[in-house]
Amino acid sequence: MTTATNIEQAYEAPPRSEVGVLGWLKRNLFGSVIDSVLTIISVSLLVWLVPAFLNWAFTTANWASVTTNKIILMQGPYPQGETWRVFFSAGIVAIMAVISLFVYKTDNKRLRQTMTLVWVASPVVLWYILAGFENSALLPKVDYSRWGGLLLTFVLAIFGIIASFPLGVLLALGRRSDLPIIRWLSTAYIEMVRGVPLITVLFMAQVMLPLVLPADARVPGMFRAMVAMALFSAAYLAENVRGGLQAIPKGQSEAAEAIGLNKFQEMYLIIMPQALRTVIPPLVGQFIGLFKDTSLVAIVGLLDLLGIGKSILSQAGFLQAQKEVYLFIALIYFVFSFAMSSTSIRLEKKLGVGQR
Repeated sequence: MTTATNIEQAYEAPPRSEVGVLGWLKRNLFGSVIDSVLTIISVSLLVWLVPAFLNWAFTTANWASVTTNKIILMQGPYPQGETWRVFFSAGIVAIMAVISLFVYKTDNKRLRQTMTLVWVASPVVLWYILAGFENSALLPKVDYSRWGGLLLTFVLAIFGIIASFPLGVLLALGRRSDLPIIRWLSTAYIEMVRGVPLITVLFMAQVMLPLVLPADARVPGMFRAMVAMALFSAAYLAENVRGGLQAIPKGQSEAAEAIGLNKFQEMYLIIMPQALRTVIPPLVGQFIGLFKDTSLVAIVGLLDLLGIGKSILSQAGFLQAQKEVYLFIALIYFVFSFAMSSTSIRLEKKLGVGQR
């Protein structure tokens, strides 16, 4: 009986203040005096701000500036008669995203590879749906100067992410190259681009580049912005990848050489996968930053989501609707940035990033 009693005492349940809701509150909000003070201040601010915001949002705000111009915010000056192409493309992406939620949870490697190939090929297909073809009745060609709104924001962000990734990896490898000329050129490019703000690169692409091109060479402003953002992002991505490469122990390279792999195989099969896995958080953070930085193209005359918002506010009927329009635009940026961040967290957990 004594032994049983001792065992029961040894495994006595923890105090109620350490588990459940009370335990969570103690660990996360009231763990110390400073935490408690900050929690009280934050709750007080929320109690003061939230009711005022809800009262404004549901009684005072003029949301007509958003609801009336929702199509314009979505596609900009894209032809109204071809709006179905924008929504059709968005529907395809949404369906692919839903399917991916189930596919990438399965253990079927071939199915996951197929889905990955679909994602890789989808930008090309969607581009032709949106751009159209000459003399086509179903998909007439739409001039690139008429792409705008959220559509242009997505085009700039997606192209910047896709194009900057391989270029950034090559620059990272170039900076670690044993060939001096390649190492110097890669380092010079990275440091030069990282030493100037993105808006400077955009101004160079939009204002200075046309001055040095032949008179008959006309490059649409959207293309110039796409290339500028990709080149700028690649320099930062290269440093993230280089950090991942430096984190790989030298023994990995020695083991690859011991089993007879050449330099390319060693980098492609052993080193680079581990390096990219290590730097998933900073890479996704950079992609989120790139998505938000697309708003800078409004300064150089392109009608992205922010540019369209400014044009709406210049109309006589919406001069006093700055709060509503900018809040809606901020909400869109937040939703998609949060989605990328959440996807990154799930990927990190699946790959065990930061775990041993």
